[in-house]
Amino acid sequence: MSSKPKSFQELIDGDTPVLVDFFATWCGPCKMMQPILEDTAKQLGDQVKIVKVDVDRNQLAASKFQVRGVPTLILFQKGKILWRESGVVPAHQLIKTIQSNVLKEV
Repeated sequence: MSSKPKSFQELIDGDTPVLVDFFATWCGPCKMMQPILEDTAKQLGDQVKIVKVDVDRNQLAASKFQVRGVPTLILFQKGKILWRESGVVPAHQLIKTIQSNVLKEV
């Protein structure tokens, strides 16, 4: 059941909304986002994909999306940026933002 891993571009071009967490291993606030993202994933299930991108290991992606600070969260759907925010975002706010931006058709 192993499917070929999708490229970052293929992932964000898809119909399923993708929340990308641009983070760094040395970043304190980034560590605070981890349980928030887990909580968000549990509550929204397969309505959204959550992907973490280490800016130190993926400088090209960070540069392409002009990530200047970490954590930076960017919500994509069909290749378009629907929302972006830098800093720690509380779970309830993150869920509300995702729902208001992408789950309108549901």
